[in-house]
Amino acid sequence: MERSGRIFAILLVLGVVLQCAVATTYVVGDSSGWAVPSDSSTYSNWVSGKTFLVGDILTFNFTTNAHDVLQVTKESYEACTSTNNIGSVITTGPANINLNSTGEHYYICTVSGHCQSGQKLSLTVSASPTTSPSPAGAPTSQTTPPPPPSSSGSFVFANVFVSVLCIVMCFLV
Repeated sequence: MERSGRIFAILLVLGVVLQCAVATTYVVGDSSGWAVPSDSSTYSNWVSGKTFLVGDILTFNFTTNAHDVLQVTKESYEACTSTNNIGSVITTGPANINLNSTGEHYYICTVSGHCQSGQKLSLTVSASPTTSPSPAGAPTSQTTPPPPPSSSGSFVFANVFVSVLCIVMCFLV
């Protein structure tokens, strides 16, 4: 019985390690959320030191009808205009955006004056070790929240893997 207890503990640790391989969710601006910043470098400072990977999720916390979020081209980001948008304006907060492709990603708030006041975000997305880059122009966002972690593919795989290993090990002990 002692041997099966050790095996179970090892498998439990293995399951926890595998579950850590799922996507990271970043809350844009941390506790400040997605708002007009007091300093125009707020969001560039927030990005600093973070590594964004394909599969990660950005959560833009904002009050519905007070702000919005739109993915745009670099030119529109720099000009604070929504003329070259990628996707559609998300007006209901919080907004979850999946990072589905590598490269530079640009987001702005289209509410009058907000982008010009610094409510814009630029970040670089790198390839995940388990994914390949999406082709250029592939959609990179969604307007609906992501599924709960318990239904994500990696999480389900990790749980099934650990469960099967536990069953097999119990029969071998």
